[in-house]
Amino acid sequence: MKLCDLEIFVVGNQPPNWGGRYFIFVKLTTACGITGYGEVYAASVGPDAMIAVIRDVFQRHMLNETPENTELMFRRAYSSGFTQRPDLTVMGAFSGLEIACWDILGKAHNRPVYALLGGAINERVRSYSYIYPLPHHDLDTFWTDPDMQAEAALALVDQGFTAVKFDPAGPYTVRAGHMPSMRDIDASVRVGNAIRAAVGNRADLLFGTHGQFSTGGAIRLGRAIEGFDPLWYEEPIPPDNVSEMARVARAVRIPVATGERLTTKAEFGEVLRAGAASIVQPALGRSGGILEGKKIAAIAEAHNAQVAPHLYAGAVEWAANIQLAVNIPNLLMVETIKTGGGFWGDLIHQSITWEDGYILAPQEPGLGITFNEDLARANPYLGTGLHLQAQEEPCDYSHGNSFGGGAVD
Repeated sequence: MKLCDLEIFVVGNQPPNWGGRYFIFVKLTTACGITGYGEVYAASVGPDAMIAVIRDVFQRHMLNETPENTELMFRRAYSSGFTQRPDLTVMGAFSGLEIACWDILGKAHNRPVYALLGGAINERVRSYSYIYPLPHHDLDTFWTDPDMQAEAALALVDQGFTAVKFDPAGPYTVRAGHMPSMRDIDASVRVGNAIRAAVGNRADLLFGTHGQFSTGGAIRLGRAIEGFDPLWYEEPIPPDNVSEMARVARAVRIPVATGERLTTKAEFGEVLRAGAASIVQPALGRSGGILEGKKIAAIAEAHNAQVAPHLYAGAVEWAANIQLAVNIPNLLMVETIKTGGGFWGDLIHQSITWEDGYILAPQEPGLGITFNEDLARANPYLGTGLHLQAQEEPCDYSHGNSFGGGAVD
């Protein structure tokens, strides 16, 4: 059973583009005809450049190798160019290819991936979603409007969600961490209080920031939002300064979560050793793949930390996250895009069961999904934009700011 062929799908998302502008899926085929699917979550370069990286990683490190040798192929990619250090783009490419290898192995053994990792410990996986606007909400004002946020949060909780995430503190910029404006601090408190009043004790509140703030600014904001008791304070400063994130974690009474922009156990291990976070959020299409995700979870377990796999990509990465989540003892929850439906879910033929706030452990072989190649081919992304794009303008201290929920044009 040797890897012999690669196909790449760059699929344009549908408005309002929850999950990003496009998704990059990969299909690997063995010489004996078994196919596996993965997803590459790497946003640093455009799609054409990423396609070239994926092909290079496959041809250089994986072609004609057995898919069983995921550890060997990881070491080849991790060490490529005499580096032996985390490289977000290379490891993003490898991550999607590695996920496809596990899909192949599960199909070859007629077992779900989690069965090959040590079996199921979580028959149901707790699920959370960002708070997205309802059809009658105004998209421009929704993100910092307490009443609309509360209404949309309650709708999610009424569907069964026991945790919801929101980010009213914007903006997401190319600049270094900034001091939040008083308008943004006030908006964060009012939105959080409104959501808490609407959902009561039925759901945990997850406060996102996307690494916008300076250390002092993150501490100020964190202390201001303690009143509505968030379950976590996500990436309060840029992810490249672990020691400063640890300072924030020590100064606020909200658990700090981080990890969506990190890759491999090397970076997650540094975060955990420093006490910078008690919740880690690997995105398996970026963090090294499924086996590396298992290692990250084990390191977190040794530090009494929990794992909440991150998702702002397509449904194949979601499927990989779920396979890991079913297997690990220190799972907190997994992110979903709403309940996994619509065009996003159609790309896997709605083959994952979301039920009353939980995802049922898949029973089918491999990732447990049926990838819709026809739909993927019918919706190619032909642009040159990045999956997500930070704004260049700085924080607006006069009129307030808005993250916009990750929506892109």
